[in-house]
Amino acid sequence: MSRAEDSTSSAENSTSGAEDSRARSETVPSPGAVPRGPRNPLWTLGILRSEITTTLRRHRTYALLAVLAAVPALIGIAVRIETGGGGPGGGANGGAGPAFLTQVTNNGLFLVFAALAATLPVFLPMAVGVVAGDAIAGEASAGTLRYLLVAPAGRTRLLLAKYASVLTFCLVATAVVAASALAVGALLFPVGEVTTISGTRISFGEGLVRAALTAGVVAGSLAGFAALGLFVSTLTNSGIGAMAATVGLLITVQILDSIPQLSGLHPYLFPHYWMSFADVLREPVHWDDLVRNFQLQGLYVAVFGSAAWALFTTKDITA
Repeated sequence: MSRAEDSTSSAENSTSGAEDSRARSETVPSPGAVPRGPRNPLWTLGILRSEITTTLRRHRTYALLAVLAAVPALIGIAVRIETGGGGPGGGANGGAGPAFLTQVTNNGLFLVFAALAATLPVFLPMAVGVVAGDAIAGEASAGTLRYLLVAPAGRTRLLLAKYASVLTFCLVATAVVAASALAVGALLFPVGEVTTISGTRISFGEGLVRAALTAGVVAGSLAGFAALGLFVSTLTNSGIGAMAATVGLLITVQILDSIPQLSGLHPYLFPHYWMSFADVLREPVHWDDLVRNFQLQGLYVAVFGSAAWALFTTKDITA
C-alpha cells in the first residue's frame, strides 16, 4: 500500500514538473532561441519591469530615498526654529534658489522649491550616480550579468532597460523630495496663494501644478548625468569603482562650473542649467534656459548613451 502511494505521489510530482517546464518554456525560450514576432514586445516589457522592480526594491535604494526624504524635513524644521514659525526667514537663503527659503514661512508650498534647490546640486545627482554606476558594473561584479544575457533579449534591449530603470529612479527620487517637502511645509507653515518670482499671485491649486512641473523638470535634468553614469558603468566590472567614478565626475564638473575663468566652458557642462527650474515659478514661465537645459541633457544622452551602447554590445562578458 505504501509503495502504491509512493508511486502515485511520484507520478503527481512528475506531472507537476512537466507542467512547470511547459509553462516556463512558453514564457522563457531556451538559450539561443530567437523569439518570434509577437513575443518581442512581451520580452521588452518583462525585462523593463524586472529591472525597475529590482532597482526600486534594493535596500540601498530605500536608504537613498530615506535620506532624500529627510532633507526637506530638516530644512523645514531648521526654518521653523530660526523664525519661530512667523515672519520672514531673514536673509537665510542658503543658496537654495531665488529667495525660496525666505518665502517658506509665508507659504509652506515654497518648501518644495527650496528642497529641490537644496538637493539638486549634490544629494539627488549623487543618489542617481550610485544607481547608474552600479547598473552594469554591479551585475558584472556579482557575476549575474552573463546570466542576464543568456535570455534572448539582446544587449541593446537590456541596456535600454537599465537606463529606463535609472530614469525611473530619478523620477521617484525627485517625487520623494517634493512629497516630503509638501507634507512638512503644510504641517509647519501656512499654505495658500503663491507669490511668483515675478511678483504676481496665483492660486494654491496652480501653485501645486507648478510644483509638480518643477519636480518633472528636475527629474529630466538628471537624464544626461544618468547616461554618463551608465557609460562609466560599462567601463569596469567593479560596481563600487563605477559608483565612485561617477560621483567623482559629478564633483569635478560641479567645481569646474563654479570657476569664473572657465565661463566659456560652463554652457556645455551638464549641471550648468539645473537651477533653471526656478523659471517655472515665473509668470509667465521663462522657457529659454529650460529649453537649453533639456537640449544639453539630450546631447549628453545621445553622446554617452551611444558610447555605452558601443562598449556594452562589444564587451566580452566572462564572469
